[in-house]
Amino acid sequence: MGLAGNLNSDNLNFFNSQGYVVLESFASDEEIEAMRKQMDHLLDGFDCSTSSVFSTTNQQKVTDDYFYESAEKISFFFEEKAFGDDGNLKQPKELSINKVGHALHELDPVFKKFSHSEKTSNLLHSLGYKRPVDIQSMYIFKQPGIGGEVVPHQDNSFLITEPSTCTGLWLALEDATIINGCLWAIPGSHKNGLVRRFIRGEEGVYFDHPPPSYDQNDFVPIEVKAGSLVVIHGDLIHQSFENQSSKSRHAYSLHVVETDGCRWSQENW
Repeated sequence: MGLAGNLNSDNLNFFNSQGYVVLESFASDEEIEAMRKQMDHLLDGFDCSTSSVFSTTNQQKVTDDYFYESAEKISFFFEEKAFGDDGNLKQPKELSINKVGHALHELDPVFKKFSHSEKTSNLLHSLGYKRPVDIQSMYIFKQPGIGGEVVPHQDNSFLITEPSTCTGLWLALEDATIINGCLWAIPGSHKNGLVRRFIRGEEGVYFDHPPPSYDQNDFVPIEVKAGSLVVIHGDLIHQSFENQSSKSRHAYSLHVVETDGCRWSQENW
């Protein structure tokens, strides 16, 4: 890739054509270990009484004040299937968390170091960004047995700029396979533009259009090894299924938008 993180012409051509590209060994073993250990530390200090549940299948209903405030905090979200009928966790908290977000890239030194690294900056500038800003980050666990599905979506729906400029950087901290819930995408779907927006109004948050129906045969799996980075165009249709295996699928996800010549929508959640 030449300079650390820089995309070469083959990478760029594939990204522009397919809407995503996989960069193998983007993160070192040491960086992966540092992020995983830091998340263990954060979970150790996490008070279960201050949390929420995260769902993409019922997003409007479970979006609460805790979720809104997480934009500028390090917040913890449980899996929907983590609780029993009595309302208590069915297993330890570290095996019940769906994700931690959404300001790891700003507030935690380990995740900030990776997010603001030279190679990440080089990657973004090779994509054409002039003044990129990290707007959201998540540590996603995809827990064994209960890791929930993420329904087909576009990242630009949730991080709205005018014009649309979001790019997702999805770093595998463990091997991601079909069995444990890897990403799936519709190659080239980014060329069709933004389908709908998730916006905030006086009565809460909502999508401005109903969800389209997709042919599952159009999706292809993106299986990657730990350390691989999946670069995702903001208009690419992508999803992941439930993790029904006995192995987790940890990942660190960072979303970036342009600030040069773009406007941040006041309707963002």
